[in-house]
Amino acid sequence: MKKRKLLKVATIVTTLALTLSSMYNANAETVVSEKNQTTRSAIVLKTEPKYSYQDAIRETVFVQSSLDTDENGVPDKIAVDIIRPKESDKGLKVPVIMDASPYYESLGRGNESEVKDKDKDGINEKFPLFYDNYFVPRGYAVALPEMVGTNQSDGCPTTGGFEEIESIRVVIDWLNGRAQAFDKNNQEVKAEWTTGNVGMIGKSYDGTLANGVAATGVEGLKTIVPIGAISNWYNYYRYAGLTYYRNGPGGLASRVVNSSRKAACQHVFDRLNKEADDATGDYNKFWDERNYVKDVKNVKASVFAIHGLNDLNVKMNHFGEWWDALNKEKIPRKLWLTQTGHVDPFDFRRAEWVDTLHRWFDYWLMGIQNGIMDEPQVDIERAADEWETRGAWPDNNAQEFKIRLAPGEKEDGPGVLTTGPVRGNLSQPFTDNPRQTETQMVSNETTVKSDRLVFLSEPLSDDVRLSGAPEISLRATVDKENSNLTVMIVDYGLDTRVNHRSSGEGIRTIAEETCWGESSDTDDACYRETVKTTHTAPYEIVSRGWFDPQNWKSLLLTDPLNPGKNYKFVWDALPHDYVFKKGHRIGVIIAGSSYQRTIPSTTGATFQVHLGQSYIYLPIVEGKKAVNF
Repeated sequence: MKKRKLLKVATIVTTLALTLSSMYNANAETVVSEKNQTTRSAIVLKTEPKYSYQDAIRETVFVQSSLDTDENGVPDKIAVDIIRPKESDKGLKVPVIMDASPYYESLGRGNESEVKDKDKDGINEKFPLFYDNYFVPRGYAVALPEMVGTNQSDGCPTTGGFEEIESIRVVIDWLNGRAQAFDKNNQEVKAEWTTGNVGMIGKSYDGTLANGVAATGVEGLKTIVPIGAISNWYNYYRYAGLTYYRNGPGGLASRVVNSSRKAACQHVFDRLNKEADDATGDYNKFWDERNYVKDVKNVKASVFAIHGLNDLNVKMNHFGEWWDALNKEKIPRKLWLTQTGHVDPFDFRRAEWVDTLHRWFDYWLMGIQNGIMDEPQVDIERAADEWETRGAWPDNNAQEFKIRLAPGEKEDGPGVLTTGPVRGNLSQPFTDNPRQTETQMVSNETTVKSDRLVFLSEPLSDDVRLSGAPEISLRATVDKENSNLTVMIVDYGLDTRVNHRSSGEGIRTIAEETCWGESSDTDDACYRETVKTTHTAPYEIVSRGWFDPQNWKSLLLTDPLNPGKNYKFVWDALPHDYVFKKGHRIGVIIAGSSYQRTIPSTTGATFQVHLGQSYIYLPIVEGKKAVNF
């Protein structure tokens, strides 16, 4: 009797959910399927394929903008390739999944570098990636705008500037009836086939555009899915006052993004490099325009963020600052953190990714009440293909744990990490070596060297989890007006880990293919599979933090150092979520220039680090209770 009553209740809940979903989109076909997964409801509502991909409408429109980036007196038009069910010409209203990109003719998209016009005949035969193959049959349109200054769009790119964001925002305006668009014959085209609901998605630059457009607060943008995306372009080319390499913004725009109108845009590229101010590395108006975090209060879209914990292209501070700001604004959000580098989840967790993305878009664009927002907010990959779920990131139980730097018992050995006081006016010197590699900085950790300092914990009596961004506070004198600083948090202990430093940044592509959606003669839905690459190594660099001592007051100001003056240098290292295993040691490395990461100093400065007044704040889950030193 009790079982029968429970079945009846389940039927009522299912019927109610179907009714609610039909109120949001009467054209979306939904079915009930059952899955034995502990992290979600057993009853999952999802759109099912019912529309022909082969017969779908494919069109290119050119959206009129107010921009004139090449200064030729003609407003720039933005090219958009669209694919949608043919029924959308007969009354069906569909939402839009949008992947805006600068790379549709140059680098291509995805692990297989797909471009729109492979044979260069002027016809875009292919919609790169699987979104069109999978989602169009399920009642979505897929739109692929070409960022200003790329492929068929007019104008010049500006590396994250207002113009690039505006060139995509205006496409959403057109989808919601607030802008004009034209076909190749200059006939006006209206988007009468859409509900106006837009979800932006994309990896790297594509996800960056999604972040930037969301920060404008444009109406109609319901959700974004940024994958390894930039949130503040200063952090892409700088770290705490240090410049990664010269002519970054202009070089990206001219050599990578723009491929067909370099001469017409050269004045733009020159301006980008001048205003970026490589010489000082300071934060200025140029970078402030390209800082989307400062505009987070405008965000109305939900956010499903994916980022590599070991991404050294778009580093974890991009995600960390953006996520913290979204958290303060209470933006609905979801997160995956992976042990790979700059890799798309389609290539490290494919089946789960497609299913989760499907349900995410169904919920935010179709209004289907499938329970995805009731699941744990965060998925973290702890080891290769080993995932755990958490309620928040950083972990709610993470506490800033103050660890001091102390001398070791032996003069010819490393220093130690301690939670106790460091008595006496003790100091240790090191000299900046501008050609020292990261490997040289962290290996042979028990050997004293003149160009780095090493501080080690005792072997851990239990696992210790770091969750968040470490903070460094060094008291030091320096004998030159200028130099660089590098600090690294290292896990010392032999272990098998994801090899994110490999050429695939943690994955290897294999011959086997799997298919996701429907194919046509020119656009198949099949992609090569990947496997995780691992290696066994005696250490892992967990977090890095670089610093320009001349910016000790502010990132807005370069202040030459007074040799011999006692300075307090404070900055953050890159965020992470990492478990130091029982028996391993936590290491802190302090050195000068890291020429593999930043432009090195040439002064050969010597630092004298005052140990009792220097410390590291580590965000440790359960704080002092979890640490035995």
